[in-house]
Amino acid sequence: MTSERPTTNALRIELLVFVDRRPGTRELIRCLREQLKSLEGAFPSQLEIVELGERPYLAEHYKLVATPALVKTNPLPSQVLAGNDLVSQLEVWWPRWQGQLERLQEGGSAEGYLPSEQTAELLRLSEDVFKLRQREVELQEQLLFKDRILAMLAHDLRNPLAATSLALETLELNKDRLKPETINQMFAHARNQTRLMDSMIADILEAARGTSSELSLSTREVEFSMLCRDVISEIATRAANKELTLETDIPDVLPTVHADVDKIRQVLMNLLDNAIKYTPSGGVIRVTALHRTRQKVEVIIADTGPGIPQEAKERVFSDTVRLSRDLDRDGYGIGLSLCRRIIRAHYGRIWVDSQPGEGSSFHFTLPIYQN
Repeated sequence: MTSERPTTNALRIELLVFVDRRPGTRELIRCLREQLKSLEGAFPSQLEIVELGERPYLAEHYKLVATPALVKTNPLPSQVLAGNDLVSQLEVWWPRWQGQLERLQEGGSAEGYLPSEQTAELLRLSEDVFKLRQREVELQEQLLFKDRILAMLAHDLRNPLAATSLALETLELNKDRLKPETINQMFAHARNQTRLMDSMIADILEAARGTSSELSLSTREVEFSMLCRDVISEIATRAANKELTLETDIPDVLPTVHADVDKIRQVLMNLLDNAIKYTPSGGVIRVTALHRTRQKVEVIIADTGPGIPQEAKERVFSDTVRLSRDLDRDGYGIGLSLCRRIIRAHYGRIWVDSQPGEGSSFHFTLPIYQN
């Protein structure tokens, strides 16, 4: 990049001060401005305040590692001062920077000074590079995520698929010798395994859309108590097969909710699937629905499983998080993340209360339907 020699009255010392929101920032800026007024001689100065969080590409461009920091951008080369004594450092370096401009004025290389329009263009290019790098990181994360999903898909769908195939094959080969109740049980088992696969695939498809995409909701007035009972009846056989006690407390007088039926069914299925998965044989799962306030209903799905460590109670709602206890179990680590996205899209809340060894209670709220 070539530059025309600037005129004498265009020469100035250009500075950026990088700050954050810590206490004392305003006082630091005031002191720097006063120091500049006292130091200015033959050449003026220009001080620009940069909030680090608003323009991170500038911090990357100047390779800053801490704030506050003072960057001399003109005359070239750029120079970075950092630390809590910026005012005293400025006093030390000011004569040298003035000397640079004096040499330029006397006929030094024009490449030692960038015209303001070239400086602005350089910073715009730095911002573009920063955004491209961010996008590259996001794309790499998406590719890794999809690779993990494909690998887990091949592993996790194998079990319910094999169970369904075995049940259907047994029915086909032995239908004349099996008792009617046994046939009904095997059909129910095949249906449950098919629903499990359908739930897994729904999770995958929703996760593949990315956490940044908006959920498409089709909301209406929903008889919530009926929806809860329908979902519970669907998973009752799975709970019984594992010798789990399924307790419910769902009032008939529960208000209707404003919700997307399919999405809330997905939330209930995911939470109940998790409860069944992590509760040992002989344990208890309890489903409770409450009319908590005039605007919300609350659902609690509690189990007597191993519980969740305190430090992991928020992380379990993140994409693809699997705790060390879960590595030998089916699942993608995305079910709870999808639950949170769905509930938040309904303007509700979802959270977990848990202690290791004492089970877990997952709570979520939904808005009551208003006429």
